[in-house]
Amino acid sequence: MSTLDTIPKTKKEALVEILLRLADDRIVHGHRLSEWAGHGPELEEDLALANVALDMIGHASSLYSYAAELEGKEDEDHYAYFRDDIEFKNIAMLELPRGDFAFTIARQFLFSAFSYFLYEKLIETTDDEQFKGMLSKHLKEIKYHLRHSREWVLRLGDGTEESHKRMQEAFNEIWMYTGELFDLDDADQVAIEHKVYVDVSTFHDQWKNLVHETIEEGTLTVPDSEQYMFSGARKGRHTEHLGRLLAEMQFLRRSYPDATWK
Repeated sequence: MSTLDTIPKTKKEALVEILLRLADDRIVHGHRLSEWAGHGPELEEDLALANVALDMIGHASSLYSYAAELEGKEDEDHYAYFRDDIEFKNIAMLELPRGDFAFTIARQFLFSAFSYFLYEKLIETTDDEQFKGMLSKHLKEIKYHLRHSREWVLRLGDGTEESHKRMQEAFNEIWMYTGELFDLDDADQVAIEHKVYVDVSTFHDQWKNLVHETIEEGTLTVPDSEQYMFSGARKGRHTEHLGRLLAEMQFLRRSYPDATWK
């Protein structure tokens, strides 16, 4: 049996699995957002996207650090720089190419809305105090990410003919990847039993209502929810885009594996 198919049995194993899933989402998303540095539509937004990218990478670093502590690894660099694409556990939505500004906003909004409800539930559920403290700190920043991206959805959707068109195209393009947000596998079920994850179906309606209301308020049309939904990225079945992203992100660290900061 491949290590990718191994189901955690203990609480520690289940928590490490969840930490890596959350961290991989955020390191990949942070990298995509960082690609906007110097390319934002206006100076203020250029800085805003850079700050959200730094938040995502900071969240990933703390999650990786706790996973490293639990697994007895020297530091979190192993997870970010020395795993191949098949070992990453992020959802596919976050590895898709940067796209235009509307696509970035659509992705940020959908993921931030999911993260907001997930973290609220996790904070209520988990009895791991270190994990709970980490989530509580991150949630404060996630609230800003959600508010910021929602405001842009409304501004672009109910803006010019061109901004409306691009915002609608962005949601249409990314919608097939939203189903994966709410997929639950055996590893999730074990984590739920150990109180280090939650049944995401319990807040699906809240997420759906917020997303639909925002899209409609922005004079946009909610894409067809019955369309084909991509799945499998949590188990290593990624798009071709992740390998290219990691090649760029990991190149320097892998080229000088023994390098240290002085």
